[in-house]
Amino acid sequence: MAVTPTSLLESVPTDLYIGGQWRASSGGARFDVHDPATGSVLVSVADGTVEDGRAALDAAVAAQADWARTAPRDRGEMLRAAYELMHERAEELATLMTLEMGKTVAEARGEVTYAAEFFRWFSEEAVRVHGRYALAPNGATRLVTMKQPVGPTLMITPWNFPLAMGTRKIGPAIAAGCTMVVKPAHETPLSMLALAGILEEVGVPAGVVNVITTTHSGAVCEPLVRDPRLRKLTFTGSTAVGRVLVEQSAEQLLRVSMELGGNAPFIVFEDADVEAAVEGAMLAKMRNIGEACTAANRFFVHESVAEAFTRGLAERMGDLTVGQGTEQGVDVGPLITAKARDGVHELVQDAVSRGATALVGGAPVDGEGFFYQPTVLADVPPGARCLSEEIFGPVAPVCTFTDEADAISRANATEYGLVGYVFTRDNARVLRVAEALEFGMIGINTGIVSNPAAPFGGVKHSGFGREGGFEGIDEYLEVKYVGIAL
Repeated sequence: MAVTPTSLLESVPTDLYIGGQWRASSGGARFDVHDPATGSVLVSVADGTVEDGRAALDAAVAAQADWARTAPRDRGEMLRAAYELMHERAEELATLMTLEMGKTVAEARGEVTYAAEFFRWFSEEAVRVHGRYALAPNGATRLVTMKQPVGPTLMITPWNFPLAMGTRKIGPAIAAGCTMVVKPAHETPLSMLALAGILEEVGVPAGVVNVITTTHSGAVCEPLVRDPRLRKLTFTGSTAVGRVLVEQSAEQLLRVSMELGGNAPFIVFEDADVEAAVEGAMLAKMRNIGEACTAANRFFVHESVAEAFTRGLAERMGDLTVGQGTEQGVDVGPLITAKARDGVHELVQDAVSRGATALVGGAPVDGEGFFYQPTVLADVPPGARCLSEEIFGPVAPVCTFTDEADAISRANATEYGLVGYVFTRDNARVLRVAEALEFGMIGINTGIVSNPAAPFGGVKHSGFGREGGFEGIDEYLEVKYVGIAL
């Protein structure tokens, strides 16, 4: 039977999930979730309070000891079952995501696949947590190390990838034996609530996963961060909010993972395959409507190929169809809010006022919803704000460079360091540039770097810690050393 928005919204949970129970907010309040394509209300969900947050942490603390003793194989099997169930319900999850976030259903299906893959990956890692045994150098003792779960964790997830940013944190925590309180973004709580329902269905015990939806994020989360029973904080979001959370976390010396803002350079060298570079640029820029911390934010193109690259990119961007993500044939959905759309337009206007040229796009789309035209800006001057601020929208500012050193210097001239993209056919240059760029991830001749099997994370003001890959589960494990005298 076909998925309809009405039936889907009637079936999704809308209460808090605490200690294995769906319950209303202790204050009785609810808040509306809006469709960014129309501005209309989709549904209302429970608006959690400080007391609800404390109850969620109580439940996580109460469940921690038993969950840590649960066999790794059993934890892995639950993740594997959740992976399978996500695939079975991919269409429902994708449609729900489109309704609350705006991306097209086709792209939302891709996120469901990506999100589910974290559960499969960490289902396999659950049984591979290990320590070591060694003879002390003086021969007098034996050195044993073991890895144990960090403990109750607070997870704060963003609105732009409402499912994948959840599974990327929940997967390794479950595999490691940690309980958790998850606070999804209030703009997009429905995907996380649906995910909680799946985890409940596959047998994850009460109290292991708790979900608090709220419009009072700071008020609800700060007491949890300062609570001595919490042992880890993981956050994906803006650098500004990340700084505040890190400061708060210092009181309890929490283990902290921060995946923060980005300002990704996209460098096209003179020897690059220009057609491939344009294709890569479309992926790096337009994934998630440009609302991604990994989105290419600054395009540095060698002057010898700049005209061909910019023309090709403008043609591709101009051919995109803007509209509601649930409609057939639509390539680009709305931005998340009117504020986000207006912020993107401010950056475009600033660049144009400084001498940049909008080859295509350059304005909001008239009518309801929060749409912005796919835009390519040529001849963007160094002082333009779009080169230093995260755009988070479908705008590609293009600059030119003359040599490799110039490209690297300009790419590194940012406080952020999440990801950089490089297009070249020179293998020696690949290594030189990859080593010289100050970013946690580098994509070579590709516009997508995210992969559940690889460590995701940045340096500088883009944060610290890694999610995914073999490294991802270590963020939820403590190392204990035992010295044994014989």
